[in-house]
Amino acid sequence: MSRKLTQLGRPTAQPSSPDKAVLESVDNPHPGDDYLVRFTAPEFTTLCPITGQPDFAHFVLDYVPGKAILESKSFKLYLASFRNASGFHEDTTLKIAKRVAQAVKPKFLRIAGFWYPRGGIPIDVFWQTGNLPKSVALPDPGISAYKGR
Repeated sequence: MSRKLTQLGRPTAQPSSPDKAVLESVDNPHPGDDYLVRFTAPEFTTLCPITGQPDFAHFVLDYVPGKAILESKSFKLYLASFRNASGFHEDTTLKIAKRVAQAVKPKFLRIAGFWYPRGGIPIDVFWQTGNLPKSVALPDPGISAYKGR
């Protein structure tokens, strides 16, 4: 299963919206092994759909690959495409997770979205799909409960 990469190794403009962003994958080099891949995005930004003010989050995405792995540059560009988009914390977190799940069809995927406070209340959003293989250790996301994070 060969996949053509269109963004890696060349200048690529930031997509104007999440819907226009392209998530790419490559063949899993170890399809017979179960292992965990973690992406951490500590400086995610998007806009509040009501006020238009910026919202900030720290995302931790863990997945166990199936036949494909997520290409990191396309993921980075996808996340950056939210900078001028708007959405509630819950919606944005699940959009990201479901889009990655669609792109790579992992055996297991978990996203932890740690949103910084707006109006004095931090909102943390967690979602997962699939079953964690027994042979794979799932580390703690590594983000403490809100105390000024």
